[in-house]
Amino acid sequence: MKSRVTRRSAAWRTIGVAMAVAGGSASLPAFAQSGATPSFKEVDSMEARVQGCVTCHGQSGQGTENGYFPRIAGKPAGYLYNQLVAFRDGTRHYAPMNYLVAYLPDAYLKEIAQYFASRRPPFAPGEAMKADPETLRRGAALVAAGDSGKGIPACVACHGVGLTGMEPGIPGLVGLRSTYVVAQLTRWRVGERHAAEPDCMKRVATRLTDSDMNAVAAWLSQQGAPKDPSPEPANLVRMPLACGSQK
Repeated sequence: MKSRVTRRSAAWRTIGVAMAVAGGSASLPAFAQSGATPSFKEVDSMEARVQGCVTCHGQSGQGTENGYFPRIAGKPAGYLYNQLVAFRDGTRHYAPMNYLVAYLPDAYLKEIAQYFASRRPPFAPGEAMKADPETLRRGAALVAAGDSGKGIPACVACHGVGLTGMEPGIPGLVGLRSTYVVAQLTRWRVGERHAAEPDCMKRVATRLTDSDMNAVAAWLSQQGAPKDPSPEPANLVRMPLACGSQK
């Protein structure tokens, strides 16, 4: 009898393939595919196996118009792997993700992470949201310089000068919708989201006010695509706080 891991791994692959077939295979050029429509060229490929991710995160992980589903393309593989493990092990909660990866082995999660980390799809246009000049000014200041009076480090110190992330475990912030940014900061602040200890984001989030979160999210949502979306190399010297995600 197959192990539970083998059965669930096979089931997860079947989910992706079934979704792709239902949406129309890329081998059928008569049917134009949107960025969030499952589609693949070869059945026996990683592209086919990740089709369960497509309707939320986009065909190449570029994200969709739904602000609660983030862009995952190009983020450090270590970061993506850590999140998949957290969803699998129940330390990060979102029912569809918890179900999809519930019994997948580490090696498979690493393959998924490496696949999306290698993607470089175009960035979606910035959000056309309304934000007053003072809110944007505050957001820009927190991103570039932080707030020493509150003990808040600059976002760029860890997430990269271009906000494209830092290897091996810090994600890029460009391309994220404001709703997602605020939701994740709030979850960190109230203890619903965690990272490896020492959890530097927990320390930062607890020092941000609601208006600070909204300001950072508003400013980030209006930024254009970076010239080079690749994460920066690890730079522990520059980081203002010890971060378990960089181990």
